[in-house]
Amino acid sequence: MRTIKTGFSLVELLVVISIIGVLIGTASVNFITAQKQARDSRRLQDLEGIQTSLETYFAELQAYPTSSAEIDSAFDSGVRPTDPKNDANFFYDWTHLTATGYCVCAHLEARLGNASAPTSEVCIWDTSDEYFCIQNRQ
Repeated sequence: MRTIKTGFSLVELLVVISIIGVLIGTASVNFITAQKQARDSRRLQDLEGIQTSLETYFAELQAYPTSSAEIDSAFDSGVRPTDPKNDANFFYDWTHLTATGYCVCAHLEARLGNASAPTSEVCIWDTSDEYFCIQNRQ
């Protein structure tokens, strides 16, 4: 009498494991990309809010904030926004603030911005770089 073997062969198991591995790899890459895009969207929204707050401050006092306390007071929450990642490579560059103007920049992860890395007292506009900057409207 012949016995019937049940189960899967080694080849079948390896094929299924390989397919699952490819699916997990693809999903994780897509997830990481989505996280980067979400953080970039948050950065752009934060910069828009920063610009609105600084312009409101200027409209009320005829000067932009220059000290940390003045900057924080420009925001309804009393605290300025921080980058979603907020590490050595990703932060909001607040170094270019004067009473007559400002340039605040954010380092983007997943898209090109409108400026180069902020290294001077002005925004350096460059659409092929990874920074997005805002400047005074007045």
